[in-house]
Amino acid sequence: MPVLPEGTPCWADAMFTDLEGAKAFYGDVLGWTFGESSSEYGNYTQAYSDGKAVAAIVPPMPGQDGTVVSAWCLYLASPDAATTAEKIRANGGEVLMGPMAVGEFGSMVIAKDPAGVAFGVWQAGTHEGFEKQGASGAYTWAEVITRDAAAADGFFPAVFPYAVKRMDSEQVDYKIFHVREQPVLGRMQAGPTDLAPEAPNYLSVYFAVDDCDATVAKVTERGGTLHFGPMDSPFGRFAAVGDPQGAAFGVIDLGRTAGDMPAMVAE
Repeated sequence: MPVLPEGTPCWADAMFTDLEGAKAFYGDVLGWTFGESSSEYGNYTQAYSDGKAVAAIVPPMPGQDGTVVSAWCLYLASPDAATTAEKIRANGGEVLMGPMAVGEFGSMVIAKDPAGVAFGVWQAGTHEGFEKQGASGAYTWAEVITRDAAAADGFFPAVFPYAVKRMDSEQVDYKIFHVREQPVLGRMQAGPTDLAPEAPNYLSVYFAVDDCDATVAKVTERGGTLHFGPMDSPFGRFAAVGDPQGAAFGVIDLGRTAGDMPAMVAE
């Protein structure tokens, strides 16, 4: 599999205090199975859909118990993590961790944009990223949900080689970042009621499912939370949910679409 172009989402992981609880939840809700935990790398545990790697979960590092806020982290591909880290700082972002080599697997950076949106950077080694995308049980889309759209609009295209298109709509302020003509990441201006006052700006990760409504029912039955939806759209029927440990994510049935695709305007 070729290394993904710079700025393309390539991997997702999350930290959970209750790793076994996370396995049970995501195994039931998204149909994931899990590999052996890698003790050499902090019990990092890969998740699989149809035998293909789709994400990972990890317990807190020693001393972090009680301070961990579970959240999904999306990694964007980079040919040189150190150079990307320099661009992050130069454009008002914050590097929280790295650049750090992860054995032969690759090198990582954890960072925030100027408005606090957390994300990862991954320079591939032997681990090149998602082995499955855009199908049930796998990553399919992500979008920056932020109160400060101007900060995101100035930051992400400066750090990554993004072309930007704006959705031609009076109802929503939404842009899509493209790499080589391919849409790779959305940016949505959060309205007054879209985020709780205490909720940070964040990068929402969507996983594809066969039936959005049935998946939402599983989420709530197993102690998760429904934040929004299910709702029909031209892209699929989707919902925003949270797992029992507080990590937010989206689910979308790509096969159930409604309405016309919105027009996009290049910027």
